[in-house]
Amino acid sequence: MTDYDVLRVFCGPKGGYGNELGVVRDGSVVPERSDRQAMAAKFGFSETVFVDDPERGVIDIYTPSVRLPFAGYPCVGTAWLLDVPELVTPAGVVGARLDGEFSWIEARAEWAPPRTLRQYATAAEVEELDVPPAGEWIYAWAWEDEAAGRVRARGFPGRGDGVEEDEATGAAAIQLTRKLGRALNITQGSGSQLLTAPQPGDWVELGGRVVLER
Repeated sequence: MTDYDVLRVFCGPKGGYGNELGVVRDGSVVPERSDRQAMAAKFGFSETVFVDDPERGVIDIYTPSVRLPFAGYPCVGTAWLLDVPELVTPAGVVGARLDGEFSWIEARAEWAPPRTLRQYATAAEVEELDVPPAGEWIYAWAWEDEAAGRVRARGFPGRGDGVEEDEATGAAAIQLTRKLGRALNITQGSGSQLLTAPQPGDWVELGGRVVLER
């Protein structure tokens, strides 16, 4: 069995919640894309990362069904695990830094596949949503406190690959931040926390807590 780490990314203030991420630190043991895809499907995490060069931060990201050029929470988690200043993804170079309890990356919203950003009137409406049928990727959100930039969100991948709801979705948070043009403090899923801040040149910073699960 290939060795891999399991992280929880975007944990809440007390270390709970977060989205589980699989990281195969030695990607050379699984060199073929088809084998990586099969392994990601077997693991069943929202995303699995294969590290091809730990010193340079070269990574390859998979959902259970597709390969991704970029994804937010895998980059936040892997940057924390490798403790590198940047990650190299097929989409581009992702800046990375650690700041106290938070791991941060800097990326561009257009690197991720589009999500349908669907606003609701209240946080309660978002919390009461049923999982929609497979189809478009829906990021449901509402203001909890607009003045303070606090958002309640849930993510529904709509892929039909067994992941009905994404506990914490960095790419969607980046896209929402670009759309709104302001820093956000997002509570997603059961209680995961994502922080964002727009940067010059259409870049967005994304940060959260990371815990090594096993």
